Amino acid sequence: MTHRQVLKALSGLLIGLFVAVLSSTVVSNALPTILTELHGGESAYTWVITAALLSMTASTPLWGKLSDLLSKKLLVQAAMGIYVVSSALAGLSQNTGELIACRVLQGVGAGGVIALGQICLAAMVPPRERGRYSGYFGAVFALATIGGPLIGGVIVDTDWLGWRWCFYVGIPFAVIAVLVLQRTLKLPEQTVRKPRIDYLGALLITASVSLLMIWISLAGKNYAWLSWPSALMVGGGLALAVLFVAAERRAAEPIVPLDLFRHRTVALASVASALVGIGMYGATTFLGQYFQLARGKTPTQAGLLTLPMILGLALASTVAGRLITRYGKWKAYLVAGTVLLTVGLALLGTARDHTSYGALALFMAVTGVGLGLTSQNLVLAVQNTVPRHELGAASSVVTFFRTMGGAMGVSALGALLGNRVAHYLAENLAAAHIRPAGGAALGGGEIPDLHRLPAPIVPLVTDAFGHGVGTVFLVAAPFALVAAAVVVFIREVPLRTVQDAPAGRTAEPVAG
Repeated sequence: MTHRQVLKALSGLLIGLFVAVLSSTVVSNALPTILTELHGGESAYTWVITAALLSMTASTPLWGKLSDLLSKKLLVQAAMGIYVVSSALAGLSQNTGELIACRVLQGVGAGGVIALGQICLAAMVPPRERGRYSGYFGAVFALATIGGPLIGGVIVDTDWLGWRWCFYVGIPFAVIAVLVLQRTLKLPEQTVRKPRIDYLGALLITASVSLLMIWISLAGKNYAWLSWPSALMVGGGLALAVLFVAAERRAAEPIVPLDLFRHRTVALASVASALVGIGMYGATTFLGQYFQLARGKTPTQAGLLTLPMILGLALASTVAGRLITRYGKWKAYLVAGTVLLTVGLALLGTARDHTSYGALALFMAVTGVGLGLTSQNLVLAVQNTVPRHELGAASSVVTFFRTMGGAMGVSALGALLGNRVAHYLAENLAAAHIRPAGGAALGGGEIPDLHRLPAPIVPLVTDAFGHGVGTVFLVAAPFALVAAAVVVFIREVPLRTVQDAPAGRTAEPVAG
């Protein structure tokens, strides 16, 4: 296929990717407004984000496995259909419980679109050429990340629209994507087999991650970290994880084929993806909250102020993709990306409500460049390792661990943020000789509306949120540092210039 033919075939996939990423970013700056109207608190804030990430985590390996058995084109169109239905339902939500339930369904559709986009690309383009097109995926990801907060901010700031249009706005794009895919996406013929869906594996991994996330969200508030409820939840989550591994060993078509982890690159890239996911989703989730609740900005302004991180991500992803295609080397970008991500998160950890925007812009740009050099290239490294018949499962495994790390990371960091904000606010109230009852205007733990708070309390609240978000980024930085140490041990295999490894061989020696 010529470059033009590939771009034509990818057009629908890129529109679909834009819509899928938009589904999470469009609510990031709108959430304080949404939850103020629906009377949701900090735990609801993180669960609206993590519910979609959790269902995306659980469904991604399933989509990947199905892509090895069924028509990839049909599957990606089905994923877009799920997205359309769930988005319409989310816009009709009357309380936080309904909204979170709809976000779960939305995550299933978005997870399919994101995973299948990379899988379809791998089916069309050999690894050596895949870098430049992965750069396009990264650029579209960045565009959706830029546009999402801005669109969401404008929607909630426009009286005649309202926050419900944050969910409706993606539906026309999704319909266009389905029509374009039908016309342009023509993949090589594949043998279609009757799938044996690993329902037990999907149920066990979802239950395990969900139980651990619930524990993280509630521990320290509803019960102590070291208590019998904590022991039951942690023990139950780990037991379910062990059962999941046992089920995958016996499943005819496991959603996470354990044999894949015999490849050193797959195993290490999966660990690195989980760690990178913490910083990736944490940064996009809490920066919007920082600018609105620590700096008093509107949702639209908060979206504009995060541009340095997104532009850094887009530029790094595009440039690195072209360089990888030209020279066939990719490991140096992974190492540099994880190091820059560590530095960026550590610098963001120094942020307070009074930090100059110039410094914040630099910190965000460094973080964005780190993410741009890392996220897409981990998938590329894995795709270069496995034979064609395992491309779907291997690609989705990396995405699975990234979203799982992001889901659990956002849940844990959100719980930490709520704890730290309450702690710093109590300190500020005491220092200002204001009785704790004076903070009742905060709504008993709900997301505060700075414009409705008494004037003497506003600077105390913004200081608490600024310090709390800074603490969150500081805690996230060591995870990125561990990811840097992990990618150092990934063995660099030059990118193949053909679509598949020679028959009977893999691109990398098998460990063990």
